Amino acid sequence: MSMQISFPGGVAVAAQIGEFQVLTDQPEGSGGANSAPSPYDLFLASIGTCAGFFALRFCQQRQIATEGLGLSLAIERDPETRRLLKVKVDIQLPEGFPEKYRKAIIKATDQCAVKQAIIAQPEFAVTAI
Repeated sequence: MSMQISFPGGVAVAAQIGEFQVLTDQPEGSGGANSAPSPYDLFLASIGTCAGFFALRFCQQRQIATEGLGLSLAIERDPETRRLLKVKVDIQLPEGFPEKYRKAIIKATDQCAVKQAIIAQPEFAVTAI
């Protein structure tokens, strides 16, 4: 997979992913126009949406109603370094969710591919061409 990054103006940055373009910006006061989520917010959103997909598919595969299903993310950052310390995912289960599946949906949601990629600590290589 290849992704092209471009700079549409100001401090906005765009990523071309196949036929889709994802736009980012920085908040006002940080040089941005606050016209789009920041790259860091998109990073966190990718964790949340990936985990959400796994929770949704878990319910769909078992024909469990998904009305009321939701997730929330809470993050903890080191106050000095701003380094991400913890991501807590809470699953809001739909009304009537079978108690026998409570641990299983947590386990399924925990398999999020974005989380797994972070845990694997991939190598990064930056070059200038």
